[in-house]
Amino acid sequence: MIINNVEKAINEQIKREEHSSRIYLSMASWAERNGFPGASNWLYVQTEEERIHMLKLVHYLNDRGGTAVIPALEAPDAKFKSLPDVFQQVLKHEEYISASINELYSTCTKEKDFTTANYLQWYITEQIEEESTVRNILDQIKLAGSDKGGQFMMDKEFATMATAKRAALALSGGATAVV
Repeated sequence: MIINNVEKAINEQIKREEHSSRIYLSMASWAERNGFPGASNWLYVQTEEERIHMLKLVHYLNDRGGTAVIPALEAPDAKFKSLPDVFQQVLKHEEYISASINELYSTCTKEKDFTTANYLQWYITEQIEEESTVRNILDQIKLAGSDKGGQFMMDKEFATMATAKRAALALSGGATAVV
């Protein structure tokens, strides 16, 4: 049986992960409408990945005898200034998710729920990878510059990254839709 405070904290993380999926979906749609098919593809894959993260928590909570609550969500922003703006917001959001997972981990250790704390190690490692990936993307966007040729090349790179990420998700057992 899961401890009430841990159950409540996991349900909050479920909400955050689902909202993350919606944020990236909104960003993907913006990128698609604004001529960045590669970035759009990468963001659509990111949408799926965040949903998988949410589902893993739902299953974990239910498996531990808790009750996963699927919350109502507010609509994410749909307007962005530029592709660099999108990825600045992605980094900011990933840092927020990292902090929230760390808080969840802290709750688990305070409650002496070491099983859940151990389970969260995967999420902690995943967040390190997510932040690093987005920082690298921002560095590449900066190097590509604001000219159309640089943006075009960067968008091609996003398409390659999306394909690799989709393959990795498929290998890990995550379902992905073809975009």
